[in-house]
Amino acid sequence: MEYLRLGRSGLEVSRVVLGCMSFGDAGQGSWTLGLDEARPFVRRALEAGITTFDTANRYGAGRSEEITGKLLGELADRDEVIIATKVFFPMGRGPKSAGLSRGAIFAQVEQSLRRLGTDYIDLYQIHRHDPEVPIEETMEALHDLVRAGKVRYLGASSMHAWQFAKAQYTAERNGWTRFVSMQDQYNLIMREEEREMLPFCLDQGVGVLPYSPLARGRLARDPDASTVRTEHDTFARMRYRQAVESDRKIVEAVGDIAGARGVPRAQVALAWVLRNAAVTAPIIGVTKEHHITDAVAATELELTADEVSRLDEHYVPRYPEGF
Repeated sequence: MEYLRLGRSGLEVSRVVLGCMSFGDAGQGSWTLGLDEARPFVRRALEAGITTFDTANRYGAGRSEEITGKLLGELADRDEVIIATKVFFPMGRGPKSAGLSRGAIFAQVEQSLRRLGTDYIDLYQIHRHDPEVPIEETMEALHDLVRAGKVRYLGASSMHAWQFAKAQYTAERNGWTRFVSMQDQYNLIMREEEREMLPFCLDQGVGVLPYSPLARGRLARDPDASTVRTEHDTFARMRYRQAVESDRKIVEAVGDIAGARGVPRAQVALAWVLRNAAVTAPIIGVTKEHHITDAVAATELELTADEVSRLDEHYVPRYPEGF
């Protein structure tokens, strides 16, 4: 496993990040993994050299953080892993349960620390932009968490490039802590971040941790195939409906190249994401052991210029999703 600095920061992350969104309770959806079901995946990830684990307070209504923290406490030395989590989405009905106000950030970080079973978070990310709270309030509150030692580094996720640039400018102008990472949606069938966000991050030395690098599994299977998750994840069913024919041709190209190479489709799609100079490490979700094997193998797969051209040629512009 390769390890890289996250942008120009001193934070070192593994070339693949294990996404823990699938960790939760049975009954939340048949694709979720309970504590005992998740344990072999975390063990396998650690054995493969993955040191970075991404979750959010919202995932499984907090259960993902609990499982992630417990398993890492069992299987790893705290100083040898990077724990990333997020804040923004509602965790209750109270005034401090959602959003990026000072009150909400301070309340939610304490709850995340408790669920994770740790006294600090390596990478604390805002899950979305909050249009109802002045960015100055948000950035100062986040800076105060860093000063207090509860958070080591700050990251952002899923917003327009101008919003991210404004946040960075606000922090720099006031001497506050800047974001070192951007977690955005980036894959072969959703490439709109290439227009502004990825060039901005590359220019500014911000690391990029793309989520959904396999487009929620669409790039890893036949266009008409279904899985347990596609049948039960209502959020996933709302995505990737803007350019159906373009998507189909791209997925078919992935399949053709994978067939010729003799490797799983997932390796080809992930190798394409990894080749972007702005990308530090994609976040992979897991529900089967080969998901980890494929992701690690993809870091060694180099696509030819002809293969990249075949993967690129069918893309058409679409409206960004996930903000």
